Amino acid sequence: MRSILCFGEALIDFHSEGSDGHGFPRAFVPFAGGAPANVAVAVARLGGPARFAGMLGTDLFGDMLLDSLRRSGVGVDDVVRTDDANTALAFVALDAHGERSFSFYRPPSADLLFRPRDFRADAFADTAIFHVCSNSMTDPALAEATREGMRRARAAGALVSFDLNLRPALWPRGADAHPTLWDALTLADLVKLSAEEFDYLATDSEEAVLDRLWQGRTRLLVVTDGGGTLRWYAPDAEGELPTYQVTAVDSTAAGDAFVGSLLYRLAAQAIGPGELPRLITELPRLHATLRFAAAAGALTVTRQGSFSAMPDEAEVLAFMESHA
Repeated sequence: MRSILCFGEALIDFHSEGSDGHGFPRAFVPFAGGAPANVAVAVARLGGPARFAGMLGTDLFGDMLLDSLRRSGVGVDDVVRTDDANTALAFVALDAHGERSFSFYRPPSADLLFRPRDFRADAFADTAIFHVCSNSMTDPALAEATREGMRRARAAGALVSFDLNLRPALWPRGADAHPTLWDALTLADLVKLSAEEFDYLATDSEEAVLDRLWQGRTRLLVVTDGGGTLRWYAPDAEGELPTYQVTAVDSTAAGDAFVGSLLYRLAAQAIGPGELPRLITELPRLHATLRFAAAAGALTVTRQGSFSAMPDEAEVLAFMESHA
């Protein structure tokens, strides 16, 4: 299997723990995280060849992330270090249902300083899938590096994956993110949205979103809704699947586990840009791929953390068997 390369931010998620009696956390515990880094770890935990590309500070938190990626089985040859900024941090508060809210300490941070020249010359030579999300679109120069990576990956024959993963707090105050997001959406073969993100893009209608995606390179859109129905769309077909019902402990990495598992199964089936339309015509195989991803996401929300919450393949298969 050729490798899955995930690009963007890796950061430290500080998860709240306990209460001081006034509704404020008593402590915060550090976990390695960051959406594209989580996806890479999800792939590696399942047994797939995963790599991460991005920039980390030469600080304690950068050291922690680099070590966590390595110990998770993720290739780090595409990681760049810098003295010019510290590694990004996020403080995560969870409610009684495991739903999270974020307080980000970014910018400034090291991941925002990655530029096209920082990609290794042969970074895409053995890449089956290149994955990004919108957190590397919040700064103009980094957004261009993201788009350049998408273009280079496509030129090398890789499938390009984009998870919107919208975090409004990361965007400049008052900025309209839509134009920048669409610049990336039209470059992706596979797009993953949450139901809320689908609504965010649908300034006119969902049909208008779909029409615009099909005018670009996208051939499969997957829309998740937590424990609600999973929807998928293609230019000539669409469908729905039920999801797994579990008691959520921490939803922080659920979407990343879903995406990583989906990409893992696509790479295992050698699904590239040219094969994606055929997969969509083979509904049993498409649905099996999506169910596997949904199971991984559901299993992940029953655990705390990001990297640490990702399941291996045996765990996902056992979960699917016990939740048929």
